[in-house]
Amino acid sequence: MTRGPVRLDVSVGYAIPRTGLPAAVSFRKWVAAALKGRILEADLAIRIVDSKEGRALNRHYRGKDYATNVLSFPAERPRGLPKGVRMPLLGDLVLCAPVISREAREQGKPLAAHYAHLTVHGALHLLGWDHGDEREAECMEQLEREILTGLGIADPYETS
Repeated sequence: MTRGPVRLDVSVGYAIPRTGLPAAVSFRKWVAAALKGRILEADLAIRIVDSKEGRALNRHYRGKDYATNVLSFPAERPRGLPKGVRMPLLGDLVLCAPVISREAREQGKPLAAHYAHLTVHGALHLLGWDHGDEREAECMEQLEREILTGLGIADPYETS
């Protein structure tokens, strides 16, 4: 485990009005918590979108014709890049505001807590974590719980 991230650059773009949405500083805090102890340098972009753009991206990249809460696009190491060259680019996250808002309402969760969870979840995907099978899902969910607890956020998988 590393101490980092020592250097973190998170760019947050709002493709919709920002009213009621978390501030960029919150997204940076959540990403930093997800990466802490796992990586020394990181550059990533977060884009907050509407349902139309979220659906178009999900359809184009995943073949699923609906808007989803978070999409993760890990960066690929360019071919021919010398081994010694460090590339801190992690990738991009796309968060679909209407889906996240609806889910938070349906699940009775504070909106900011749901954004925090999905930001942490997406950042872990950028690091290579997955939930393709039951064991992977359990490990990833436990890590998310630990990170969110450190942020003072309740277990997102707890059902009442």
